[in-house]
Amino acid sequence: MIRALIVDDEPMQIQGLLRHIAWEKLGYESPLTAESGEEALALLETTPVDVLITDVSMPGMTGIELLAKCRSDYPHLQSLQTVIVSGFDEFEFVQEAIHLGAKAYVLKPVKTEELEQKLASFRSSIEQKDRIEREMESLKEKMTESLDMLQDRFANDLIEGRAQSGEMIDSWRRLLELPGGDWRIRLYVFAYDRLQDSARHDAARRIWLSDALLRAVKTGLSGFEHAYVGRTGADEAAVLHLNAPPSERARIEKQFPFVQEVVRESSGESVTVGVSRECGGPGEVPTLYKEVKHMMTRGRMAGAGHIHYFDRAEASDYREFALKEEEIPEIVRLFEEGDADRAKARVHLAFDSLETRPELSFSYVQAFAMGLISELARRIPRTADKGGEFNVRSWQRLLDCANLREVRETTLEALSRYRQLEDKEQDQQRHHLIHQVASFLEERLREPVTVKQLAERFQLNPSYLSVLFKKETGKTISEFVQEARLGKAKRLLQDPNVKVYEVAEQVGFQTTAYFSFLFKKATGVTPQEFRDYHYGE
Repeated sequence: MIRALIVDDEPMQIQGLLRHIAWEKLGYESPLTAESGEEALALLETTPVDVLITDVSMPGMTGIELLAKCRSDYPHLQSLQTVIVSGFDEFEFVQEAIHLGAKAYVLKPVKTEELEQKLASFRSSIEQKDRIEREMESLKEKMTESLDMLQDRFANDLIEGRAQSGEMIDSWRRLLELPGGDWRIRLYVFAYDRLQDSARHDAARRIWLSDALLRAVKTGLSGFEHAYVGRTGADEAAVLHLNAPPSERARIEKQFPFVQEVVRESSGESVTVGVSRECGGPGEVPTLYKEVKHMMTRGRMAGAGHIHYFDRAEASDYREFALKEEEIPEIVRLFEEGDADRAKARVHLAFDSLETRPELSFSYVQAFAMGLISELARRIPRTADKGGEFNVRSWQRLLDCANLREVRETTLEALSRYRQLEDKEQDQQRHHLIHQVASFLEERLREPVTVKQLAERFQLNPSYLSVLFKKETGKTISEFVQEARLGKAKRLLQDPNVKVYEVAEQVGFQTTAYFSFLFKKATGVTPQEFRDYHYGE
């Protein structure tokens, strides 16, 4: 239960609170009492107290001074819930008490109901705080017990590029007690080679093999400071090694054959190990991982169960691979999403990379540009690029280029042309769509069609449809419908056998009066006057 302390230099005031407040019903123990600030501090030093009720004006130490002393000298009392009791002429003291952290105040004479309300509120706050603290302690215990899970999540966050912001890195520093300052990071990847048929088609064995590899890596690399192990796939584990000096890197690499041997003896499967270059921060880890995976794939061509180290030759090979297999799809994706500026910036980065590699032939640069343009050309609808002119002309211009600068300029011009063709196609599609919408409305002038119903029929967002319609026609949907109704009404009024009320019904107006009102507002005359003037004898 919750414990309160009442401090007042008048014993009668204390006795009144003890008798008239339903302490037990409110969830409180019988309160402690003190008749001075000094006596209260002596109790607070030795006895846990949740709520302090103190009079402002007391001889010796006032209630304000008592509260200030609690805040300054007793850290364990920082969360103490405090009620200040004061007279009407002591409000300036109440202000000071609130500044010192008092949660509430009551005026003399104390009203039982008012104080009980505040005590009930305190109990709710204290219970909620206790519950949160228990949950936090439980979470800390679980997190301590699940250090493996945290390391796994940390490794995956860095490899997948989710831990880029300073706030995220700082949170990982706290959780795993990671080293401060800048990091030098090396990545080790352990992956099964081609699994035996019995493993590839047996889910239970695949799970067992995955756990066996993870256990072998953790066992083999245990004891190395700042080496964090994570499962990065069903058949793969990765280790992030932070700020390792050369001597420790040499020691950890000596453990790789041990891990391979343990896995081979326990499962009969071979494991290839990839060792990355060292990078200077979390932002480079996704690239490290891609480089190592590419190197391991190529390395397996020479046999399984080897250890591969990423070097300059591997870096050159990976950049060449990345330009073809990663840069082109990314540039195309950005164009398709309408982000032409970022796409062009990416093209510039690709050519900057090519310029720093004199070992690449000029024909390779041309082939990269042709590959990009061909990939874009495949996505241009035939209606926008009749006969494939975009691809043919762009290729011919690239073949006529004499140096890398001309290839860059020609590629960027081709991208601009591609954007124009895309915009033209989208304009045609929008024009066709709005034409369909307009025809639909004209065929249903008698029906009260809403924008929402139109949007659902044509599978568009209502707001987007309204903006598109106005941009294409220069009119809102309601303006278009009204003009169409009035235009049809004028044609119907040419027939003297069609009554005015029948015209109103046929063009979708509920009443003849409203039809006549809108017609006159638009034309300056009533429907009958319009008929008499234009078609009367």
